[in-house]
Amino acid sequence: MTPDLQGQHVERDGVPVMRIDLHVHTEASHDCRTPIQAFPAWCLAHNLRVLAVTDHDQHWGGVALQQHVRDLGLDDQLWIIAGEEITTREGELIGLFLQERIPPNLTPEDTVREIKAQGGLVMLQHGFDPLKRYRLRPEATARIADDVDIVETFNARLSRPQYNRDAATWAQARHLPECGGSDAHTLQDVGEGWSEAPLQPVRTPEELLAALRAGQVHGSWTPPVWAFVRKQWRNLWSSASGRGRQTPE
Repeated sequence: MTPDLQGQHVERDGVPVMRIDLHVHTEASHDCRTPIQAFPAWCLAHNLRVLAVTDHDQHWGGVALQQHVRDLGLDDQLWIIAGEEITTREGELIGLFLQERIPPNLTPEDTVREIKAQGGLVMLQHGFDPLKRYRLRPEATARIADDVDIVETFNARLSRPQYNRDAATWAQARHLPECGGSDAHTLQDVGEGWSEAPLQPVRTPEELLAALRAGQVHGSWTPPVWAFVRKQWRNLWSSASGRGRQTPE
């Protein structure tokens, strides 16, 4: 194993810990250019041991990264969750631990049923920011509230930090696990929203829920205008350096 693929060892009060980011985009998303191959080294260098790939209306990115991690022999250090950020008729929802793609433009209720039919988890992301164009509408959130498994209570790309606090209030009132998510669309943004939990394998929905309940949510918020400018600059740099997008085989 090469030195840059050695995981960090981080402890808090003598307990090994890891970071979990449950909202990340790859080249499988129409608005992201980050190559699948770039993730393992970045994640291990930042103690990100659990990563959910949640591409827009695509599932193949997470599957490809799982395979790439296995090919590198890192599946005992880095646990990848195949997910999807699904566009429903009333805004977006995230499905985690999916076996196959869920099509867009279903009702929120049908989207939830599709996620659960695959044994997956329903995650409510950036749901309390009224300026998010594709957030799930409040009336839809109310209808599916009993089926939500995880609430993203720190999203690094919200328009105001207050909306993260609103999400936390909603989650805590329902005793739901909370998570952080970077909503990263460039590699350098991966891990800007995270949960820190005791180091442990996360290969199943049950293991993820247990890790989140044992952890704490953290994050680094970036004002939207600066985040947009930074993303455009990084994409220009990526294009200039010859890093292109890939498509599934």
